[in-house]
Amino acid sequence: MGRMPFSRSDRLASSVQKDLSEMISTKKLKEFRDPRFQGLISITGVKVTNGYQHLDIFFSVFEENYRLGVLEVFKEAIPSIRGEICRGFKLKIAPSLVFHLDESLERGNKIWNLLDNLESHE
Repeated sequence: MGRMPFSRSDRLASSVQKDLSEMISTKKLKEFRDPRFQGLISITGVKVTNGYQHLDIFFSVFEENYRLGVLEVFKEAIPSIRGEICRGFKLKIAPSLVFHLDESLERGNKIWNLLDNLESHE
């Protein structure tokens, strides 16, 4: 049984996730040097829709008290990020970007804690 080939949108999503993570770690954009942009920030996923015209970008911030500041900086950095994406991927139309806080890690931790508590009460 052969592997299913990735679609162009899957490749774009994966590449944007990787490139944006690198931009964050190297503080490539001036917006990422903002004092509100702190903590352990991870791009957890990218969803490409509407023929590459829209990107939903999911991120997590390990330290809860930095989340709002990070989201604000991401919103302010949208024009710069769009420019980087267009240059890097030679897109004719700059996609719209929406950032979403991914809280799945926190939900997973809560579930593990509940399971641990159930196990310890047995």
